[in-house]
Amino acid sequence: MRAMSLFIIALLPFLGALLPGLMIRAGRQACFTATFLVTALASVGLLTHLPAILRGETISARLDWMPGLGLNVNLFLDPLGFMFAALILGIGLLIIAYARHYLSRDDNMGEFFSYLLLFQGAMVGIVLSDNILLLLIFWELTSLSSFLLIGFWKHLPEGRQGARMALAVTGMGGLALIGGMLLLGNIVGSYDLTVILENRDVVQASPLYVPALLLILLGCFTKSAQFPFHFWLPHAMAAPTPVSAYLHSATMVKAGLFLMARLWPVLSGTPEWIYIVSSAGLLTMVIGAFIAIFKHDLKALLAFSTVSHLGLITFLLGTGTAFGAMAAVFHILNHASFKAALFMSAGIVDHEAHTRDMRRLGGLRKLMPVTFVIVLLAGLSMAGIPLLNGFISKEMMLEEATHTTLFGAPMLVTVVATVGALFSAAYSFRLIAHTFFGPERDEYPAHPHDPNPGMWLPPALLIIPVVVIGLFPALAEPFVKLVTGAVIGSAAEMPDAHLKIWHGLNLPLFMSAIAVLGGAVLLALFAPLSRIWEAAPRPEAKDIFDRLIAACVRGARLFARGLHDGSFTRYAAIMVVTVVAIGAHAWFSGTTGAEIRRPLLPVTPIAIAAWAMLIIAAGFLVAVHRNRLAVLILMGIIGLMVSVGFNHFSAPDLALTQISVEVVTIILLLLALNFLPNRTPVESGALRRARDAVIALAGGAAATALCWTILSTEFPIAPISDYHLANSYKGGGGDNVVNVILVDFRGFDTFGEIIVLGIAALVIYALTEALLSGPVRRRLLNRGFEEAQAGDAHPLMMVVLTRVMMPVILMVGVYIFLRGHNDPGGGFVAGLVVAIAVVTQYMASGFAWAARRQRYPYHGIIGAGVFVAGLTGIGAWFAGQPFLTSAFGYFRIPPMEEFELATAMGFDLGVFLAVVGAVMLSLESFSRLGYRAGTETSDHAMDIDPSRDEELTPTVGAQGKVI
Repeated sequence: MRAMSLFIIALLPFLGALLPGLMIRAGRQACFTATFLVTALASVGLLTHLPAILRGETISARLDWMPGLGLNVNLFLDPLGFMFAALILGIGLLIIAYARHYLSRDDNMGEFFSYLLLFQGAMVGIVLSDNILLLLIFWELTSLSSFLLIGFWKHLPEGRQGARMALAVTGMGGLALIGGMLLLGNIVGSYDLTVILENRDVVQASPLYVPALLLILLGCFTKSAQFPFHFWLPHAMAAPTPVSAYLHSATMVKAGLFLMARLWPVLSGTPEWIYIVSSAGLLTMVIGAFIAIFKHDLKALLAFSTVSHLGLITFLLGTGTAFGAMAAVFHILNHASFKAALFMSAGIVDHEAHTRDMRRLGGLRKLMPVTFVIVLLAGLSMAGIPLLNGFISKEMMLEEATHTTLFGAPMLVTVVATVGALFSAAYSFRLIAHTFFGPERDEYPAHPHDPNPGMWLPPALLIIPVVVIGLFPALAEPFVKLVTGAVIGSAAEMPDAHLKIWHGLNLPLFMSAIAVLGGAVLLALFAPLSRIWEAAPRPEAKDIFDRLIAACVRGARLFARGLHDGSFTRYAAIMVVTVVAIGAHAWFSGTTGAEIRRPLLPVTPIAIAAWAMLIIAAGFLVAVHRNRLAVLILMGIIGLMVSVGFNHFSAPDLALTQISVEVVTIILLLLALNFLPNRTPVESGALRRARDAVIALAGGAAATALCWTILSTEFPIAPISDYHLANSYKGGGGDNVVNVILVDFRGFDTFGEIIVLGIAALVIYALTEALLSGPVRRRLLNRGFEEAQAGDAHPLMMVVLTRVMMPVILMVGVYIFLRGHNDPGGGFVAGLVVAIAVVTQYMASGFAWAARRQRYPYHGIIGAGVFVAGLTGIGAWFAGQPFLTSAFGYFRIPPMEEFELATAMGFDLGVFLAVVGAVMLSLESFSRLGYRAGTETSDHAMDIDPSRDEELTPTVGAQGKVI
């Protein structure tokens, strides 16, 4: 039961993301309540595990997804995961309450909360994942959902740019992380985190350790805004303040820190780790703090301060010591509390004063007393003032700095850490002084005042741990050490350190005093220093990024224009030449000349005749390729001969599928070619055609040689077909091996294929809609098709015949569907047969007549097919089996004989619906084009009894479109 609750905690935000968009129809309060309850339920579920976590237990849950690929839905909850999940859900509750009052009535609250819950679920998934492939999925989902949140205010250009920049940088890092994680899993031989964390020596002894480390750190550094990737975070501050407070102080930017902490037991301690991580952290801490001093926008200052504190935590993790890990864990907790409170307070100031520019603020101490107290306490904690939680973790950082040596310089880290703390104190003091102190102004954009409790209460609640932990740090010590143990692993010793306010007169205390006094001096000298800063030339990371992106775009365009000139023959030539060249190299340098043992089958006159027909048809197709109608006829002949060949070689399933596909394909191609001239123009000279002929012959020869080698060679390893033949009945419950492969052994492939098929049909539909609503529509209407129309568009004989044949064809389709598991047939073929039955109605009676009688939209049929197939696959989970595992049994209902039922029938039904929907949606799209273009005449002549037809105008198609 405890294991199942982990799945519930991880799924709740994703399921809850559906609610805000629905509940907003009932009002903003209903939308807020639904969102708050979802996060509250997940929080309660997490807290039920707190007693077990405090006892040092680890809760795990496992669900096989694709065990052959190492992708399993494995979750585990240890103290580290619990701490981050508590931050995500706990601060998430406060952010939701804050956003309820922050967002204006012009903002789409339902959309905002849906994005927020989607992001929340992705972050919870990261910290609970026990499979690195699953973690990567959640990792990329955080990038996508944060993109939606950062760009929520779509009317702001800076919001759109910040969202694109964040996605570009974190997306690039995500690609690197994928490579690093795959290398890490390859080193250990498992993608489960719990297994990887137990193989420190194996990982660090591997020659792939350094490449894996560099790629993983690149992903972590981009996510956590480490230098030189720090620039994206400040520009993401164009997002609404609840987003900034949630993503960029408490959750998303800490994902990189979490991953470094999670992988600390296997990656840390080496010189590569120490030098790269510590150096990046120190550099980021100092640069971010220094820039923050001179920012006038409250959120910009807080953004660069966040960059600085992320660098501080990265430095602590990079030292590779247990004490450094403990200090990092403690500062993650402290920073989340005071920084989220500061961001929300900045939003309050902006909300009430209508500006965040400190040059237009000042004197708010008496006008906004509640907000002032919150900012004062949180800001002093950020500065590292005693009796607040930030002071203790800052002291621990300075203590670790005094024991860290980089590049052979003993005092280098000590000096740099002190300078970073000094800059941190300076911007913290400036935030407080320039916003709340000084005289009151007369030119505030709006009269500042404290908001209602709905806005100031969430940051005020975050101040409680700031003060309580600052006064009584021993209260947090057991939990901090518990989490530290999860970071450093069981092999490392817990540091002999305690969280106390007073550690005596020591070097870190003097360093802290220097930092505080130096920060006060910098604040006093701010005016002249600011003028120097503004006048001094300096590189702007954003400008560098923009120029780099512009250069990449120019290079990509030049490359694309040189390679992709729109000529299909050129693409085909490049592909065929490349494949033939690689194949030739393998042929002449490999072992393809193995002994040929398998004898040839007897060559019968029928086989020779069929082969000759194929050759002649293919030759004629090349010769008359400019005549499209002739090409279609020849393609039909070739398809027919291929289906005969399948049947000859005991593959009736393939033969049945081939002949059905041929019928449907020819009809769709006829409809598509209806909008093109009957003959294609001559577009290439004799020399080019000779070149293409040589390439084609080379490709054909290569394919022939490959087929000959494979078919005539006896391989020592048994083919996989032996396994399928042996397990088709006892494993899948069917005698038809082909169908069992499609719906069971390789069911996941089939599931993906029907999704792709449905997407292709939807793309055709979307293109048709674009054609019918754009300038192309006018050209279609002016082509004068009427002159070429036949006098009798819908012959009565064909109308009658198709009406009579339709129930027969449908019955055949049902028969083929039901027999498919044990005899030739199945959902795919049955779908094609049923589609042919419906297609004949369109052919005989016209689009308007058929569309008017179509009761169900083809979009819905496609969706229903994918849904049914997916639901059947998910059902296997409830039996503890992997996705799409089928079950079967035998039943007897008197007076009938015993018969078999298999769950694969449900999956096959999904395939059937998806095929019918995709084929018919494509056909309807082409037909609608023809109807609008005038190639489809009135449907009075289609019906046997025209007097029973309803009015023809307006005509509404199956998809609800007026035609």
